[in-house]
Amino acid sequence: MSVSGRKLVLFDVDGTLLLTAGAGRRAIVAALGAEVDDPRAFEGIRFDGKTDPQIVSELLEAAGQVEPRESERVRRLCHRYLGLLAIELDRSTTGTTLMPGVEPLLDRLEARPGVVLGLLTGNLAEGAALKLRSARINPSRFRLGAYGSDAGHRAALPGIAARRAEPFFGRIPRGSEVVIIGDTPADIQCGEAISARAVGVATGSYSSSDLAACGPHAVFEDLSDTERVMEAILR
Repeated sequence: MSVSGRKLVLFDVDGTLLLTAGAGRRAIVAALGAEVDDPRAFEGIRFDGKTDPQIVSELLEAAGQVEPRESERVRRLCHRYLGLLAIELDRSTTGTTLMPGVEPLLDRLEARPGVVLGLLTGNLAEGAALKLRSARINPSRFRLGAYGSDAGHRAALPGIAARRAEPFFGRIPRGSEVVIIGDTPADIQCGEAISARAVGVATGSYSSSDLAACGPHAVFEDLSDTERVMEAILR
């Protein structure tokens, strides 16, 4: 394997590292329940590839209540959602599933000199930690992150993560030094502003052909072939 310098490796959460059996969707819908007359307006709205503030804003708009994703109301509803998410994840009927290959891949990356592990997710920071713990992943394995609680627009997150990596690199990493791993077209496209490398994984709602059409560096059905995934990340 030919290795190219240091790497900031940023993982998406939902559909990439784990699945929570719909706990997030149920919690957000419940959070908005007291403010929306008919939750059926939410049917058909996709959550994947979006930030939590974006989702809340889109759900309100679908119910006829236009609200900017940066508004105080959206922040309040996101806070309410976190409490409901904790309850949902604690239910015996909610089983969080760790995606194939995640644990050995994280182990290998952590052991690799020059690799900084991070998260890049539309989840609020606290929501991401709740989901990781429900999958028995210690959130502290990720040395930094960029979250929906940092920005309502996903395209802003790679730059935030790169700036937070400056203490580890002695400068702000960019280009192929930054690798974003995710399961949606939004994950693949969001790093374009810093020329980040994208690796798609078809463990969410999009097929490998859907992801390949977005022009990533590599695409995998899942992360179980550790050697091939490591090569795509590090070369």
